Amino acid sequence: MLGFAASGMVNFRFGTACIGACAIAIAGATIDVSAQTALPVVRVLATGGTIAGRGASSTSLSNYKPGAMLADDLVKAVPEIKQYADVQVEQLFNVGSSDLTVANWVELANRINAIFAGDPKVAGIVVTHGTNTLEETAYFLNLTVKHDRPVVVVGAQRPPTAMSSDGPLNLLNAIRAASAPEARGKGVLVVMNDEINAARDVTKTNTYRVETFRSPELGFLGYVDADKVSFYRASTKRHTTQSEFTLSAATQLPKVDIVYSYLETNVAILPALVASGTKGIVFAGAGAGALSRAERTALKSLLDAHPGTGPVLVRSSRVGNGRVVADTTNRDEYDALGMIPADTLNPQKARVLLMLALSKTRDLGEIRRMFSEY
Repeated sequence: MLGFAASGMVNFRFGTACIGACAIAIAGATIDVSAQTALPVVRVLATGGTIAGRGASSTSLSNYKPGAMLADDLVKAVPEIKQYADVQVEQLFNVGSSDLTVANWVELANRINAIFAGDPKVAGIVVTHGTNTLEETAYFLNLTVKHDRPVVVVGAQRPPTAMSSDGPLNLLNAIRAASAPEARGKGVLVVMNDEINAARDVTKTNTYRVETFRSPELGFLGYVDADKVSFYRASTKRHTTQSEFTLSAATQLPKVDIVYSYLETNVAILPALVASGTKGIVFAGAGAGALSRAERTALKSLLDAHPGTGPVLVRSSRVGNGRVVADTTNRDEYDALGMIPADTLNPQKARVLLMLALSKTRDLGEIRRMFSEY
């Protein structure tokens, strides 16, 4: 608290900071300092997942119903949140993340953009999400949110009803990161297990362990520890305010599918995909994005059968680490097929980028540029 001497000299005694309405009397005048001590406003948009799950007992770590609890209950279960932010909660969906749709993505991105555009007091937004497709949603938002204020996607590996649930601390840390000035301009973030990852780089690496989200090779951006939110690096790829991709409420993205390469891949799936309306195919290629001769032959036949209208093709890798580049043993054949290398994007992230790219153009040169910049 602040103390004032009768002589008119001011003595400062620092104690507990004011939270909410607070005033100081000086020489008969009252000064309202609530604006200086107000907590940052953070919006929590809930979509369901394990972080909102419910199990039959405290030992139900893998057998539970995701999306069984409402976001209000999740926030109320962590009273420590009130020390860091003024949280406002909105329930958008409440399902397991494997059941989310592209239409849900569009609705979520548009809602985030509307909140930022309409309320300058919002410091950041937290999206609670199931972990199965969390990295895909995060990367989609990374390309479609048009503001530099933080968006943090968070999940859990254990439901709130489980012994040693990771959800409450993950949620608290996500809110702290979303309200941190240092997080501004870093793109969409994923915060779990006290670690901050970039949406572009992060992937789920383990089925049950709480340290599942990792950024192979490139590493995480920083930590959320007891003392502060710390950043040590940032992504150099285009995102959010630098992104060229825009959405509307009626946006329908072109259909893109993923084909996994393996010994004697069944190439009969390729014409079936095109017949179903697929506009782009991402290959989870072997090694450095390699396709077998049978796959390349089948793709040539497919493109010859659909001149100018065949699917746009992207080569990623099933390995999980490293770049896919144009300069490979079969470069001439890949170039002849118009195949675009995905760089370090894994197949599911490459699919997200290709859907957005195809919503703007089918020009292979332009799409190749996008894959090098994002």
